[in-house]
Amino acid sequence: MTTLTLETEPLAAQVRVTDEKLVVDLVDGRSLIVPLHWYPRLLQASQEEKQNWQLLGDGYAIEWVDLDEHIGIEGLLAGRQSGESHQSFERWLVTRSTSSQLERANNSNVADG
Repeated sequence: MTTLTLETEPLAAQVRVTDEKLVVDLVDGRSLIVPLHWYPRLLQASQEEKQNWQLLGDGYAIEWVDLDEHIGIEGLLAGRQSGESHQSFERWLVTRSTSSQLERANNSNVADG
């Protein structure tokens, strides 16, 4: 079995998320394009949530705070999909749904008040 040895640490410079793809431009000029279904939390996210990302460190990973999603650039290069278990994802969906309902109720109360 061979081991991948990288010449330099891959670092992200820019990120775009479409309805179907995650596109990451690297500082060395390459671009990575992966199917969004590899990352179920991103797939479930609103457009606003998809665009609310930040680079960690010098760009070694991408974080979506609203979604509690972190994707390492080295993992993208290696072709790693989300390792989240189905049970964990289901719990996240329930929590997300509950939070959205509470937020809508609070917004309604503020508008009524």
